[in-house]
Amino acid sequence: MSLLVRNIGELVTNESGPGRETGPLGILRDAAVLVDGGRVAWVGKTADSPDADEAWDAAGQCVIPGFVDSHSHLVFGGDRADEFAARMAGRRYEAGGIRSTVAATRAALDDVLRARLAGFVAELHGQGTTTFEVKTGYGLTVDDEARLARLAAEVTDEVTFLGAHVVPEEYADDAEGYVDLVCGPMLEACAPHARWVDAFCERGAFTAEQSRRVLEAGAARGLGVRVHGNQLGPGEGVRLAVELGAASVDHCTYLDDEDVALLAASDTVCTLLPGVEFSTRQPFPDARRLLDAGVAVTLASDCNPGSSFTSSMAFCIAVAVREMGMTPAEAVWAATAGGARALRRGDAGRVGVGARADLVLLRAPSHVHLAYRPGVPLVERVWVRGQPV
Repeated sequence: MSLLVRNIGELVTNESGPGRETGPLGILRDAAVLVDGGRVAWVGKTADSPDADEAWDAAGQCVIPGFVDSHSHLVFGGDRADEFAARMAGRRYEAGGIRSTVAATRAALDDVLRARLAGFVAELHGQGTTTFEVKTGYGLTVDDEARLARLAAEVTDEVTFLGAHVVPEEYADDAEGYVDLVCGPMLEACAPHARWVDAFCERGAFTAEQSRRVLEAGAARGLGVRVHGNQLGPGEGVRLAVELGAASVDHCTYLDDEDVALLAASDTVCTLLPGVEFSTRQPFPDARRLLDAGVAVTLASDCNPGSSFTSSMAFCIAVAVREMGMTPAEAVWAATAGGARALRRGDAGRVGVGARADLVLLRAPSHVHLAYRPGVPLVERVWVRGQPV
């Protein structure tokens, strides 16, 4: 069954081509998109559009590719609202708060975690996110990490093994022993369900050498590399990510000139997570500095119960524009095509022939409204693989 979405006032394609405006978004006006078999089959002017089995009139509104959220932690138990309230009262954010979620997650039944995960997926779709990554990291035993990976794989192809999230309480005096566990039995149990391996290379979590061991073990097992780095202060995360050819290094709040130069000369994407700085009151990363240096910058939600409990990519766009020096066009690209690049996906984050038909119709005439009208629910309709959700 084919579908034609027509009379699109502004179509963000994230591709260059005939009739498209210059700039990162490849905007086509008075546009139409033909969907067939869950893929984009044709893109052009409404006046030139082919016939289809069904049609949807966009009535002059804006259509963008579905958001691609390349960093989230959606499988967990419990709640950390009290921690958030304490932080807003002046307590400093530290990585150790993760352990409270670990305890709640270990105690939660599979069906409880599965139901909560389904709720988050519905939340993502309702806000226009059509491709998303999910990390483990709140189990930290072989069995618990394996079940989190298995549950995540039920809802996405983009599962990341994050056994190296924090050292659990039972290994508090034996961090190296825990790294041995992560690199051995835990990795073997999780790898069949995962595409990526990640490590939290940060004060209060794992050293650069410990992170390297985990990442190299994951790569040897066939997993792609991602890195949490330079969030809480200057560190080795960016250097490690670039050296290992990581697809993405995420957070990047504290960067020196060498970090920026390394990123600009590499294929490693710099993923910024505005929700974290909003929620923790840390300084916002300087996206303008990175973009001007030629670094590939993307945005993601980092949806998690501790430091960024938002699933809204539109919110992240608005904050990135207001606080991080990005233009609306740069931020929308970063939340769509940029996220796809961070996941090394060629089929998402764009509206072009052969791409997945993941489309978002906005209740607005332009992509600019995502930053211009913060907090307003502008998503009117979402198609995932050509099917309305």
